[in-house]
Amino acid sequence: MTADTLTVVVVDPNLDPLRAEFEAALPDGVSVSWPDARDTAAVEAAVKTADVLVSGKCDGRMASIATRLRLVHAAGAGTDGIDIASLAPGTQVANTFHHEDSIAEYAVSAAILLRRGFLRQHDALRRARWDSPAYDPRSPWADTLGAATVGFVGFGHIGARCWQRFRAFGARGVAVTRRGGVDAAAKGLAWSGTTLDLGTLLEVSDVVVVSAPLAPETTGLIGAAELSRMRPSAVLVNVGRGPVVDEDALYRALSDRAIGGAALDVWYRYPADGHSAAPSKHPFETLDNVLMTPHSSGLTRETFARRADDIAANIGRLAAGERLHNLVAVAPGAPR
Repeated sequence: MTADTLTVVVVDPNLDPLRAEFEAALPDGVSVSWPDARDTAAVEAAVKTADVLVSGKCDGRMASIATRLRLVHAAGAGTDGIDIASLAPGTQVANTFHHEDSIAEYAVSAAILLRRGFLRQHDALRRARWDSPAYDPRSPWADTLGAATVGFVGFGHIGARCWQRFRAFGARGVAVTRRGGVDAAAKGLAWSGTTLDLGTLLEVSDVVVVSAPLAPETTGLIGAAELSRMRPSAVLVNVGRGPVVDEDALYRALSDRAIGGAALDVWYRYPADGHSAAPSKHPFETLDNVLMTPHSSGLTRETFARRADDIAANIGRLAAGERLHNLVAVAPGAPR
């Protein structure tokens, strides 16, 4: 198949601001449509004749309609919204990353904000109270990141990049992963282990960065027993998936001030439609030791500009009959 016969459908609002740059990077002759992701009928009409679907979602119904697909390309790392088994045999599924820098920036800034007490001080000064040991001896002294041990629960693309940033501040690092195998010496970590060492990591860490992916074995990985092993002053930064940390146990630990605080960018509930929904069954918003953000840590223009470049390059490879980069899976069965 040549580029002049490739039909591409983009159903990812995050790429809309980059439409001109994305289309300019595609091979000559590629046809691109951008149906409104909220208009199901328009999306279904577009994908009927599509060779490439750029989206992190393709359920069984969409796959049954898009019978000509040769490639489903997520504009991010996650492909869990793509029903690979329902795709036509031979359909390729690819992803892309580039969110590591933006998420690392979030993790470091959130840790500083919480450890230095800036959220508390911000609220106090808006009420004319100077919450600082220089003015009020009851106010606690804060520590720099250079005095911290940072524990990483997960050490893939995100965890490793976060460590680079924390390390620049002089922090000490430790890490656990499901399978182990992280070369601590090569990465500049004090030590690394498996999730069997999670308790030890929680006991020694001043900052705990959770970036582990959600899987059956990581759901509820950090529960009440694990949170009880954290230091009372320690802060937790979750940029992985909400349910990796037990929802009930986390709310109790924060409301009881059993831990110092948390920055939560990933949640337990998301909007089904539009942009309004409570992120949890618990009122985290009433707690003054929580930084709440709407899964935005990786959402920067730089992230999606690089992702758009990756997707355009892969479409060019598809047109040229070349092997794709970041290939995640191929739908089972003989290719068409």
